[in-house]
Parts: sequence; C-alpha cells; structure tokens
Amino acid sequence: MIVTNTESIAGYRIVALKGLVQGNTVRAKHAGRDIAAGLKNLVGGELKGYTELLTESRRQAMERMLQQAQQLGANAVVNVRFTTSAVTAGAAELYAYGTAVVVEPEATA
Repeated sequence: MIVTNTESIAGYRIVALKGLVQGNTVRAKHAGRDIAAGLKNLVGGELKGYTELLTESRRQAMERMLQQAQQLGANAVVNVRFTTSAVTAGAAELYAYGTAVVVEPEATA
C-alpha cells in the first residue's frame, strides 16, 4: 500500500476514490514514565518514554487506517495527516486519517 501526505503520487494516477479512512488510538501515561519525565525536566533532554509511546501510537493508528483502506479495496492512501487531542487528564488520542484511492502507474511513452 502506498501512503503519502501529498494529494497525488508521482508516476501514478488516481482511478478510483474510495473515501476517508481513519485510525486512532487512545493512550494513557504510565506513572513510571511520569516520574522519569519529571526528573528529566530538571536536567533537560529527550523524554524517551514518551517518544516511544508516541511512536507506538502513530504505528497503531496508521495500521488501523491502512486496514480500513484495504477493506475498501484501495491500494493507496493520499493526503495522510496525524492529529492529537487530550481525552482526559493523563490520556491522549492520536488520530491518523487520509483518502483511500485506487492508483495505477501512468503510461510511459
């Protein structure tokens, strides 16, 4: 499956529009990560526990979006975007969405 954040794919043409597809996940912070993050805030630097949490969240949201696109018969998702929002204190949603399409290679002369 081709995935891009642009409206088109170089070398391909869109032949069918399948519709909006989306995937999300809601994750809560872990008390151990919060303690480590609090200490890291004192000295500065990357909050690796949160980086890992967000990386896993993006992967899971993307997988869910692609699964939905596949169920619609798409072979590509264009104009992909990610967004986050707070759901409750200590929990956030990561949401991935895009447009499922069927593409085929452009004819070469």
